[in-house]
Amino acid sequence: MSFLDFFFTLKPSNLPPLEFKNTLSGNLEVFEPINGAVKMYNCGPTVYDRQHIGNMRPYVFADLIRRTLAVWGFKVKQVINITDVGHLVSDADEGEDKMEKSAKAAGRKAQDIAKEITELFFQDLDELGIERTKIEFPRATQYIDQQIALVKGLEEKGYAYKISDGMYFDTAKFPQYGKLGHIDLKGLEAGARVEENMEKRNPHDFALWKFSKTGEKRQQEWKSPWGKGFPGWHIECTAMIFEILGKQIDIHTGGVDHIPVHHNNEIAQAEALTHKQYAKYWMHNEHITIEGKKISKSLGNTVYLQQLTDKGFSPRSLRYWFLTSHYRTPANFTWEAIEGANTALRRLMTHYHEAPAGRVDQDFMQKFYTAIANDLDTPKALALVWENIKMLNKQTLAQADKVLGLLDSKQQKEMTVIPDEVQALANEREEARTAKNFARSDELRQAIEDKGFMVKDTSEGPKLSKK
Repeated sequence: MSFLDFFFTLKPSNLPPLEFKNTLSGNLEVFEPINGAVKMYNCGPTVYDRQHIGNMRPYVFADLIRRTLAVWGFKVKQVINITDVGHLVSDADEGEDKMEKSAKAAGRKAQDIAKEITELFFQDLDELGIERTKIEFPRATQYIDQQIALVKGLEEKGYAYKISDGMYFDTAKFPQYGKLGHIDLKGLEAGARVEENMEKRNPHDFALWKFSKTGEKRQQEWKSPWGKGFPGWHIECTAMIFEILGKQIDIHTGGVDHIPVHHNNEIAQAEALTHKQYAKYWMHNEHITIEGKKISKSLGNTVYLQQLTDKGFSPRSLRYWFLTSHYRTPANFTWEAIEGANTALRRLMTHYHEAPAGRVDQDFMQKFYTAIANDLDTPKALALVWENIKMLNKQTLAQADKVLGLLDSKQQKEMTVIPDEVQALANEREEARTAKNFARSDELRQAIEDKGFMVKDTSEGPKLSKK
């Protein structure tokens, strides 16, 4: 960065205050970290199967938060966990462990599946422009001792009790249970969300440690003071947060489906142990549907990022499409929508490639940052980009992209590579134009477009670019 670029870049002191919608209070709140550097935890994938595009929205959302905080001058310690044990097919502690079930179905080792799916997840993160080098990715199986220690602590404080299938948290001992999202516990009938376990003291009590079934040999099980088994899904997140980030964190994110059960359970067990606020800001993204329907393997409508690239779309087009909707707004994926996002992204890349150099446009960036500061209003920020696109130079676009994360250098390089046959058509068309054979020139323009390229006549001559 040159001295002028540095001098004309907005400093954190000139930026508008960041306001985030806090699920805990239900209000927009000005962001103020607890102790300087920001500690952020993002609920990660259960690696029993590849993540579909709906699963990837939370990580683009989390990356958007990290990028924004960095631009505002905050140092961020970010953690995304890898759940490789303990997540049952029901989020509320019933059924089989997802990893064990997947391993049985495939006739493979659970940890082999976990390793393979984790690598695919990392590939998708890379394709979406999420900088993995800035994130820690702890595995649940690496923190078994810490999870056992937390359950012991809860038992000693009188919050945990034992029944035939495991150790459970007594929610009656935590009066604030359900405070995240203001869950109406009285309005939920026992057994409505899961098959009722008659041994539990309260219908909302949740598993801290599950016992292996008698006569069953699990692939993943450990000895504990209460019996051989495996940790509950909820305790693993708290154990990793305590170990890596500390007893209190600034931001905890996830999908809206995490609010009623998983995240309320995390709060209960953590705050029962520490008597301190577990996370200051809770932020949740909404779901996406596909062609108006819930994403479901049984419906056969699951779409993976690889399918987009197989159809010739840039993987960043999915990121672009995510950003066209506010993170708290449900979004409906269609192939027409992703095609439109891909076209818009290509045009943005073309403009960036062809834009002149210059000083960062402070007036534009002030408007852009104001939109982002309003609970990450990316639809408005993108609209501002397109409203001003003709006036934006390379440095201004690059400054905005520190938040958006759309300008992929690899894609930019691919866009500038023109196939020989397309270049030959462009040369022939220029000869036809020079000879004033406009009918032939129009035919050749169409031939160029049929191959996925556009030709633009400029004072320096014709320029080719991808559509």
